Amino acid sequence: MKVGFVGLGNVGSKLAGSLLRNGYDVTVRDLNEDFVNDFVNRGAKSASSPKELAENCDVVITCLPSPSACSQVMEAEDGIIAGLSEGKVWMEMSTTDETEVRRIADKVEAIGAFAVDCPVSGGCHRADTGNISIFAGCKREAFDKVLPILTTMGRRILHTGEIGSASVLKVVTNYLATANLVSIAEALTACKVLGMDMNVSYEAIKASSGNSFVHETESQVILNGSRDINFTMDLVSKDVGIFHELTKRKGMDLEIAPLLVNIFKDGEEKFGSRELSPNIIRRIEEPCGVKVLGEGFPPEMVDDEPEEKGYEVVIEGRKD
Repeated sequence: MKVGFVGLGNVGSKLAGSLLRNGYDVTVRDLNEDFVNDFVNRGAKSASSPKELAENCDVVITCLPSPSACSQVMEAEDGIIAGLSEGKVWMEMSTTDETEVRRIADKVEAIGAFAVDCPVSGGCHRADTGNISIFAGCKREAFDKVLPILTTMGRRILHTGEIGSASVLKVVTNYLATANLVSIAEALTACKVLGMDMNVSYEAIKASSGNSFVHETESQVILNGSRDINFTMDLVSKDVGIFHELTKRKGMDLEIAPLLVNIFKDGEEKFGSRELSPNIIRRIEEPCGVKVLGEGFPPEMVDDEPEEKGYEVVIEGRKD
């Protein structure tokens, strides 16, 4: 099966790398020629346009930074839709708005191709080893068709329902991760100001009911000082903003979501949109005159679990 991959950024490069590492025939495209050349040097092919890539591949994957970027790649005159044909598959792995993925999916399916909404969750370090989780919203026929690809890029694969359902759940989980990050930033800074040993504080939180995936990962790079989780403030703002807009469209008046949107917009204004997202802690550190650091923590997260073949998570009690 020939797979085309458009978008070789922080996450996309790792997902595409898993496919290439596991023997897939991969064609890549990205606006950054250095990213493309790196893959070509490792055995991938390249394409001169998204249309050419789609014409020459059975499955086309997009992993792009925004809904507008995806729309451009899909719908341009030389875009992916122009190169799709009956029986081919488009897999959207970006974090995007569910209404947008459904709109584009309608155009893909009108050709007779399949559309799969399949964002990832679990961090760049797990994307790098093929151990990340993947949500997939699509028809069951489409899911079965791409399951071998999904289980190569990820470990736990959830069929979430119809197209768009995976994007809803993705922004929900990113919202929760953001709430965790902001609360961890406050908690760690409080520990520092209160005179706690930061290594002891880390382990105490990890061993307690206050633990979370975010603490076990992002707290480590915060305490190292690198703050490098391969994610930036503008991307957090985008994801939380999508979640907030989605809930507002349904008439929900949430309390925490708009607060998180404002916190990260303030972080962008203070430190720059491309500042690493864990540095949201600087909003609290700097007024307190402290630097929250520990000893012996890694500068970036590395997945220490061996790469394993993925599997579909069987969900008990589902109604669809």
